Amino acid sequence: MIALLRGEVAIRRADHVVILCGGVGYRAAVSAETLRHVPPVGEPVTLHAHLIARDDALSLYGFYTEQERDLFVMLLSVQAIGPKVALAVLSGGAPRDLTAAIAAGEAARFQAVPGIGKRTAERIIVELREKVAVAGAVEQAAGAIAALPREEGSPATHRELARAGLLELGYAPPEAEQLLSSARGDSAEALIAEALRLARAGS
Repeated sequence: MIALLRGEVAIRRADHVVILCGGVGYRAAVSAETLRHVPPVGEPVTLHAHLIARDDALSLYGFYTEQERDLFVMLLSVQAIGPKVALAVLSGGAPRDLTAAIAAGEAARFQAVPGIGKRTAERIIVELREKVAVAGAVEQAAGAIAALPREEGSPATHRELARAGLLELGYAPPEAEQLLSSARGDSAEALIAEALRLARAGS
């Protein structure tokens, strides 16, 4: 799996770039948002990448930030959204703005994207709202925990991050503890997702 491209911009087009890495040129499709950050030909650049392998082709996609790549992968999980439409969505703004729109249920924003109708826009909101909430909560929790004084060599555990993430989502400390006591997962995201499922099941 190609996860990162670091090299020199060889070609810069409206929908793709070619990055020269160690004598090999990698063609990566990009969103308009990422293209804004790609420097002119001949300049160095680093892009996060996602490779899609199909029987007839290997397609590489480049992103200026990990957040944009993560959102691209989330969008691909939505029925009727392929890579081309996902890039069109990402061209509509910064990843933070798009995830905020999903969290706020702003389906109309996604209806404005070519190739997305009302039903698909609503599906994006329904299927991704919880995912972006979990990802945002973990990101904020990680930042809050990183700011706390800790003994050297004692990183935050997944459960600590999950607890802080649930607090960010508005749960009281006793509620967070109770939900996590029954949750199982090998990452903070998995623990939060399981805790939210348990919360829905118990409501």
